[in-house]
Amino acid sequence: MLRFDHVGVIVEDLDGAVAFFAALGFERQGKMVVEGEVVDRINGLDGVRAELEMVSTPDGSGKLEIVKYHAPADDAGPQPLPPNRPGFRHIAIEVNDVNAIVDRLRDEGFGTVGDVQDYGKSYRLCYVRGPEGLIVELAEYIGSERA
Repeated sequence: MLRFDHVGVIVEDLDGAVAFFAALGFERQGKMVVEGEVVDRINGLDGVRAELEMVSTPDGSGKLEIVKYHAPADDAGPQPLPPNRPGFRHIAIEVNDVNAIVDRLRDEGFGTVGDVQDYGKSYRLCYVRGPEGLIVELAEYIGSERA
């Protein structure tokens, strides 16, 4: 059996990141601290102490594990990378009204990476940049051709 469970998102400001995803419509599922030998071995690091909060889409189809590592320290800090950098770069969520969400996020101080654009006759799309350079693609189904 194969079932997608969640995506881990590592951040410096846990509360700020959770607030951003809540503004997108994600629901808070619970917060916890993890540490100890088992956590160290899973992470391949010594002295791990991390605080995390799970958030999910209202329909339960997608979850994010938002994690703040308190130890060990990462001296590099967050790097706002461009959307074309190799690796996991963004997540996409389907929404009902891209323009309304973009307007609301702008009112809360978040910006877009590019512009809101219609992709053919199927989707209205926009990349929004959250805290610490996180990118979320908003996709609004607008036509009869599902991609």
